[in-house]
Parts: sequence; C-alpha cells; structure tokens
Amino acid sequence: MSKKETPLFPLRKGRHTRQAHVDLPEGTFEEEHARQGFFGRTTHLYRLHPVTDWTRIEGPLRPHSYDLNHLKPSSGEAVRASMFGSTEAAFAPICLLHNADVALHWVAPAAMDFFYRNADGDDVYYIHAGAGKLETTFGALTYATGDYLVIPRGTTYRFLPDSTDQRYLLIESFSEVTIPDRNQLGPNAIFDPAVIDTPELEPYDATPREWAVHIKRENEITRVFYPFNPLDVVGWKGDLTVWRINVKDIRPVLSARYHLPPSAHSTFIANNFVICSFLPRPFEEEEGAMRVPFYHSNIDYDEVLFYSAGHFFSRDGIGAGMVTWHPQGIHHGPHPKAIPLSRTKERTDEVAVMVDTFRPLKATPAAELVENSNYWASWK
Repeated sequence: MSKKETPLFPLRKGRHTRQAHVDLPEGTFEEEHARQGFFGRTTHLYRLHPVTDWTRIEGPLRPHSYDLNHLKPSSGEAVRASMFGSTEAAFAPICLLHNADVALHWVAPAAMDFFYRNADGDDVYYIHAGAGKLETTFGALTYATGDYLVIPRGTTYRFLPDSTDQRYLLIESFSEVTIPDRNQLGPNAIFDPAVIDTPELEPYDATPREWAVHIKRENEITRVFYPFNPLDVVGWKGDLTVWRINVKDIRPVLSARYHLPPSAHSTFIANNFVICSFLPRPFEEEEGAMRVPFYHSNIDYDEVLFYSAGHFFSRDGIGAGMVTWHPQGIHHGPHPKAIPLSRTKERTDEVAVMVDTFRPLKATPAAELVENSNYWASWK
C-alpha cells in the first residue's frame, strides 16, 4: 500500500449524502469509486440506475461464477486441466484461479500414504466440508468444517481425513501469510491470539519402511524417499509453525450505523492480496443505512468470493460451494432482490471467504469446466 494522501474533501457536486452509505438521495444508487481497495482516496457517485444494469457484455471482464460442487478432484479431466503440482489420487489440488502472488485450488484429499511439502509458498486451507487429522513437521492437529489451517512454506505434512465428504479451498500464497494489524482496535479484536491452536507432538509411526515426501517446486513434483518416517521430530521451539483457527472464533467488526467495507473483515494478508472472512452478524440498525454491499468498481483489485454456508443475502442464485470472480475494471454490487430482502431480516447467516488480489487473475481450463456462463446476466 502506498503512502496515504491527504483527502481533498470537502469537494462535492449535485445531490449526495452527508454520510456515505446512509440516507441516499431518493431514487439514486450509490457507487463507491475508490483506489487501493477500500483504503485509498474515494469518491461516492449517486446514479439514477444501478451500474450493473447492463444488457450485454463483450470481452474478458465479464463476471464469472463457478460451481465447485460439480468439480471432482478424482476426475482425470479436471486434474489434467489444472496442471498445478501434485496429481496423486489421494492429493490432487485442482487450480481454479492464479496470478504471480496467489493460486486458488479445490482439494478433496483421501488418506495420504506419502507426505507433501510446498516449496513454492504458504498453504492456507479453508475446510468447507469434512474433518480429520493433519500430520506435520511440528506435530499433529485435528481439524473440522470451518477451520482455517495455515501451513508455512517448506513444512512437511499430510492429511488423514475421516470417512465424511472432504472439500477444502486451498489458497496458495507465494509470500508469507500473516495477520493484519488491528491498530486502535487492540490485539484481541477480531480474534484473540489465545484461540489459535498449534500442533501437538505425539508418538509417530516408526515402522522401518520406505517413506516418501513429494516436494512441489515451480509446479513440478520431486519425490524423496527415506528409510524412516520424516516426521521424527521430538521437540521444537520458535515462532514459525502450523496453526489453526475456526471461523466460530472470529468476531466480526460491527457498526450499527454504517455498512463497513470488506477490508474490515480481513483475516490474513500477504504480498498483493488479502483474505477476508464474512461471518454471521447483525444488520445495520439505523434507518436509512445501507444493509448490503454498495456498488463499486474494481479499480485496483480482482475480487473472488467462495460461498461456504448460510444464505448469501447479496447474491441471487448462489449456493454453498460456489465461487464468484469479479475482475478489475468492471462494476459489481448487490443483486436486485438483495436490497428489499435485507430490510426484512435482522442479521446475516452467511459464511464466505473472500480473496482480493492486486494483480489480475487468470482462470484455468479446470475452472471453465464448471462455469455458469450466464452469471453476468444475473443482475437483470
């Protein structure tokens, strides 16, 4: 983020609100035109029509939607269309979207009889469905639906899932993943560090046999074999390790009078992208306050949303296990039904993961296998 410049307010013309997102002039629709996501200089435009009320779109900036429920990691076609690293039957992440900073994958592992190590980046898993045990260099962690698992680059690990359906979103970061500074909110805001869980050392399988570690580097796999279990760690100390947090332990920042921007819900940050968690919360209470995301133009960031659970109040025709991708340079905002529906409820019940990227993303052929090609028309 560049140095914040001094705002130019009070510049204003025509009909406008005194407070953004509150008491819009009758018959208008608010658009936020902002730099650096929601951190930079901003102007609010008051229009007579929704900016998403288009009749057709020609070209690559068309908004995209993918139904990952139809993407089967066991499918050879999907794995071949991905071509990002491991293609083992027990662990074959399918890449959907990627750029030089981050790659998003869909994963449904079975019990792994080998270990995996990512030498390209940090791995952040969101457990959309399933549970099991994660074995790592630092020890073992159990995990369940709603968990984030943060695995630093170079960590040796494997999944031992239970018998339930397993579906994970993998956000692969090519820089170190950290948590944002809470600034004046204090160190215990959003989540208290005490709710973070780290692995516990436990007796490891010392069976004398050949053990394999599959190492990914520049999306190619090197297989290294040992006559002993490579997780033979009996102790460690330091501040770099695997960790886990469940979305139930994240407490969203709230405002009863003002619809906060998505950046208020940042959970993790890395170079040129951020991961946000949208979780159940009360709607804004003040009469005249917007209750749904405002229309905005993606000037500096691509926006990806993974919908995990609940009712997604700002989107029509979206269900659990689906992804939307809104590229830089084109507007997006609430679907037409969302605004009146938001006035009939007191709180949201959605669980969703958002990834905002500074550099444009590219879709893989695997994503195109499950694309809803008419998503762009869903605002009509």
